[in-house]
Amino acid sequence: MNEMYSMGLSIHSWGAVTLLGVVLLNIFFLRSAKELNKYRRVMSIFLMPLSSTAIGIALFSGTIMMAAKHLDFTLENVVMIVISVVLIILEAKRSKTLKYLSSKVENSLEVYKPYGLKILYIEVLIIIVISLWMWSIA
Repeated sequence: MNEMYSMGLSIHSWGAVTLLGVVLLNIFFLRSAKELNKYRRVMSIFLMPLSSTAIGIALFSGTIMMAAKHLDFTLENVVMIVISVVLIILEAKRSKTLKYLSSKVENSLEVYKPYGLKILYIEVLIIIVISLWMWSIA
């Protein structure tokens, strides 16, 4: 049982690193975007499913770890649940704002970029802080 729990922790840690990598990839694509329609296409076909999958990996492996601990709600578990909900909300807000940008308005992508980057930087900060906290405990 202890080996399974250790493997689950490892998978959960890799899920957090993967999530961080996906958010950094989102930052790269947003910074390098020149045209709104091309960015929307990349976002809808590639980045949004990748982001959702990465968040899902972290959530699913965290759920499995909670089940292995017999649903023991520690402070760390509650904080991770809250952070998961915050990350989902931030991604939804960023995606919804991009969805309603008008491609007919000139410089709409340039207006969106600071907002999208701010959300992504907040996500990076959240992921790094919670990961450092959890790795320092383990």
